[in-house]
Amino acid sequence: MGLFSKIGQGLKKTRDAMMNSMNSMLRGFTRIDAELFEELEEILVMGDVGTATASRICEQLHQTVKERGINDPMAIRELLQETVANMLEGGQELTLGTKPSVILVIGVNGVGKTTTIGKMAARLKADGKKVILGAADTFRAAAIEQLEVWADRAGVEIVKHAQGADPAAVVFDTVSAAKARGADVVICDTAGRLHNKKNLMDELAKIGRVIDRELPDADKEIMLVVDATTGQNAVNQAREFKQAAGITGIVLTKLDGTARGGVVLAIREDLQVPVKFIGVGEGIDDLQPFDPAQFAQGLFEE
Repeated sequence: MGLFSKIGQGLKKTRDAMMNSMNSMLRGFTRIDAELFEELEEILVMGDVGTATASRICEQLHQTVKERGINDPMAIRELLQETVANMLEGGQELTLGTKPSVILVIGVNGVGKTTTIGKMAARLKADGKKVILGAADTFRAAAIEQLEVWADRAGVEIVKHAQGADPAAVVFDTVSAAKARGADVVICDTAGRLHNKKNLMDELAKIGRVIDRELPDADKEIMLVVDATTGQNAVNQAREFKQAAGITGIVLTKLDGTARGGVVLAIREDLQVPVKFIGVGEGIDDLQPFDPAQFAQGLFEE
């Protein structure tokens, strides 16, 4: 299956939900007017685009329609695809120019964090990178075991300590191993929860200080993994982690299982954080680099 086919298939539930409503609505209009934009905004909000973003999209569409002198309501669909692609553009590429570079992966439990790390490692290895994983989610023994399975599946090295070990010490050892072995990329897992939120955020800050001290000039990505099926809760999670950990990018998982794919727009627009990967299936190659044009096409093109 080609790249667009996977994205298109992954967005099928969202596309079906939005496009059925949109086509039905557009057929009810003979001209483009304020009422059309009001109904379109409602449809976008129902797709979890978010109220502010839906309003912004409709404002942009209204301006484009006016500038180009468009009268046919059915032309809105193509304009919508173009508008969304433009809004999502920028910042989606990973910044991994140094050797080693570091990717710190954060997110609450259950969003597919460990799976995402494994798939990311496999993708980077396929690109010719030497990757080392750090099992710094020492809060759960299962997290360490799961990461070992994925390291084996992806064919990359892993550094681990026992359950309950200091996560920052695991990160230190992983970075040291990466420097000694000439690795290109270090990917560190982190706990999805601790005894309270402050505890978790303090730990992430400590890990960040270790990385900054040991690799002061390295490129660093702080990737937040969120579950698309949670809709606006994913936006709220991203907002909290952005404030606490300074995230550089989002990985949005489980897009194939939801009609709420519009949450990509809400995250990008409301938080000004780029989406860098999307998960569109269970396979090891189903974590796809985010492409705004292909995403918009998968969302709106029948």
